[in-house]
Amino acid sequence: MDFFDVLQKRFSVRSYKKEPVEQEKLNKILEAAQLAPTACNLQSFKIIVAKTDGRRELFKKIYHRPWFSEAPYVLGVCALTDKCWVRSDQKSYADVDAAIVMDHIILAATALGLGTCWIGAFDPEAVKEAFELEDGIEPIAFTPLGYPNENYVKRKRKPLEELVIFK
Repeated sequence: MDFFDVLQKRFSVRSYKKEPVEQEKLNKILEAAQLAPTACNLQSFKIIVAKTDGRRELFKKIYHRPWFSEAPYVLGVCALTDKCWVRSDQKSYADVDAAIVMDHIILAATALGLGTCWIGAFDPEAVKEAFELEDGIEPIAFTPLGYPNENYVKRKRKPLEELVIFK
């Protein structure tokens, strides 16, 4: 699939088939995450790859929507807050780097015919407890990963004139 087709076809999937995700596809998605640009190329992130089968109650604690655990996997990107690059004004790039990694995951999944839905409204304490995360590992974003059980939905977007500043 052409890159611009991927951008057009990506949408937030909220219904998933029970069909398993092939290991080769999962590996390609994780490799795409590995290739994501990060500040000073520090790669200060970890990716949680969690199977959902038989763990619905666990995932309900993390994010309450039932479709969150419908897909075979939930992936989470965490920032290594004490290992990331910090700008001269003390702005930490931990969140930025993690967001870029999640974007690579979501776009790679779309290119492979899989669905995702970026989740930021999860319970970080439930994540830390469920996955026994050490101090310095901050969960940033999650997504289910599986085959969509719904069709593409065209998204509303603001016109470029409202988004771009030309100088």
